[in-house]
Amino acid sequence: MAPSDFSAVAARLKAIFEPYRDRLIVVKESPDEIHLDSPMMHPSGKARIFFGGVRRGKNYVSFHLMPVYTCRELLDGMSDALKARMQGKSCFNFRSVDEPLMKELERLTKRGFEQFRKAKYLS
Repeated sequence: MAPSDFSAVAARLKAIFEPYRDRLIVVKESPDEIHLDSPMMHPSGKARIFFGGVRRGKNYVSFHLMPVYTCRELLDGMSDALKARMQGKSCFNFRSVDEPLMKELERLTKRGFEQFRKAKYLS
């Protein structure tokens, strides 16, 4: 997929966060990007707790989901196909819309949101 087609990938990944927007703070948003924070402050008091985001890059679109970093058991049962998309501890890279993986990422995001709620990272 050509980088010019990444807008559709970014839009699909951003849609995964849509059910949670009303409980999170949209720090930054554009057609190809979103940055979402918890309303709670980090224990350091210097910033809010990052929940997730989407960023269009030169070679792929990144989906960041901080709950998988703070609660590693969320990765249990993840498909090998989604694991192959991971870069680092909380980032997934996509070059195209792969609907089965998008659905799996939706479920993972929902579980991550619940973990943040249980940990009281959400008000």
